[in-house]
Amino acid sequence: MRLFRSIATRRRANVSDVVLDASAVLAYAQGERGADLVEQHLFGAIMSAVNYSEVLKKTLERGGDMAATALLLEGARIDVVAFDTRQATVAASLYGATKDAGLSFADRACLSLAITLDAPLYTADGRLADVEAPIELVLIRKPLASSGAKRKSPKL
Repeated sequence: MRLFRSIATRRRANVSDVVLDASAVLAYAQGERGADLVEQHLFGAIMSAVNYSEVLKKTLERGGDMAATALLLEGARIDVVAFDTRQATVAASLYGATKDAGLSFADRACLSLAITLDAPLYTADGRLADVEAPIELVLIRKPLASSGAKRKSPKL
């Protein structure tokens, strides 16, 4: 895994720009539905350090091995990008538009990275995929069941 100090450093490294949400990375790591789509975009994919921490925390919550997950991600060559002041500002500005959708700080951190890079965001989180953002949001798997209720998509 390459840890870039900033987005500018990453740009000079000439790697692809696809942002992965923690839910997409967890789907890949655990062989869940949608893992195949994530796998197609792993090499050079980008992940916020905030979401990297979220993946490790969720692994522990589920009784998994954090070190094994870290090794898997290192082998996948996902680039972890530091959460900087520009992303922090964008994430904070998203709060009002996303609070009713129940998005977490980590969700907004992921969105802010994708917006900052103008890169597509891959996620397994339907709430995140429903946000009307100025970037492409790709839901890696369809929901298993629909309640029939329509959710209003927050606009950014």
